[in-house]
Amino acid sequence: MPTRKKFVAGNWKMNTTLAEAKALGAAVAKGVTDDRVTVAVFPPYPWLTAVGETLKGSPVALGAQDVSSEKKGAFTGEVSPAMLLETGCKYALIGHSERRHIIGESETFINHKVHTALEEGLSVVLCMGETLAERERGLQERVFQRQVYAACAGLTDEQFGRIVIAYEPVWAIGTGKVATPEQAQEAHAFVRSKLRQLYGDKIADSTPIVYGGSVTPDNTVGLMSQPDVDGALVGGASLKADSFLAIVKAAG
Repeated sequence: MPTRKKFVAGNWKMNTTLAEAKALGAAVAKGVTDDRVTVAVFPPYPWLTAVGETLKGSPVALGAQDVSSEKKGAFTGEVSPAMLLETGCKYALIGHSERRHIIGESETFINHKVHTALEEGLSVVLCMGETLAERERGLQERVFQRQVYAACAGLTDEQFGRIVIAYEPVWAIGTGKVATPEQAQEAHAFVRSKLRQLYGDKIADSTPIVYGGSVTPDNTVGLMSQPDVDGALVGGASLKADSFLAIVKAAG
């Protein structure tokens, strides 16, 4: 059985004041004292530099909640990968369900973002998952297959080494509902099987697939016990240092 290092990321979404963000970043940095689990936080854009300062000297990485599909130019309101790298970011979230279903980002657009981010030197946390309607109709595997094929089309083996996949059932995000450990394992195993089919054993066995969707300290142990669940993308519980650090500890 391949051994993949656990990955836990906190997506702060459109929350925190500057003071709150700095305090939260500092508390997380203080609480993560080793690198048994790869840990990253994703503050809002305006706070990236300030939070990055609080993380210096710690094992905690900085990430952005989104990134432009373009490298530079006349794209008002967009933020390029190079800009994110200058703030200290290592990661960018791409394809989060809120970007897909609220903002309306297409599979082609997401693929373009993935390529641009990786080409410019960022690592990518690539999100995918089904809506409640899709699950109720038994379409989840079809959705996973489409999203894997579309987002990862054209990637090299080296680029895959900088990809983390986050399975986030849309019906479990911010609702308090959570996929059972068995449901999460089933989804992760299917996604890994598609990676194996498309890209071979090395990529399938080495790519972390993490779970996102109402993750809490209480449900982390059950989720992390599954062989194909390699960590968590944490939303609301990442806004309090104690709960986020408890999730990190449970994942390790």
